[in-house]
Amino acid sequence: MSDEIQNLKNENDGMISDDDKLWAALSLAIGLIGLIMLFIPDKANRPFVRYAAVHGVAIGVIQFVLSIIPGLNCVTGIVALGLFGYTIYLAFSETYQGKYVELPYLSDFLKGQGWTQISG
Repeated sequence: MSDEIQNLKNENDGMISDDDKLWAALSLAIGLIGLIMLFIPDKANRPFVRYAAVHGVAIGVIQFVLSIIPGLNCVTGIVALGLFGYTIYLAFSETYQGKYVELPYLSDFLKGQGWTQISG
């Protein structure tokens, strides 16, 4: 687990409510819900929900791009479907349990852009 995730976890110990877990899981599983959560100030200011929502939106964008690539549509469609199944699994086996999900490359990119952080 990266230091930044550990810091977020320590900062939020005992502060992740059941409501946060539900909205974070739904945001990760369905990118559109994640996008909506980012526009609701109450939810966007909750670090756990924001972290999952940003990941959900990014995964949704990746799935969309994979589904519209011409020529390889069948192959990329299967990859996008597999990615969707994996995010459903992660959302309800990890995020709904209150754990931060680390996705290879994607999590590092999103943290590097500062999109998972709450702006002051």
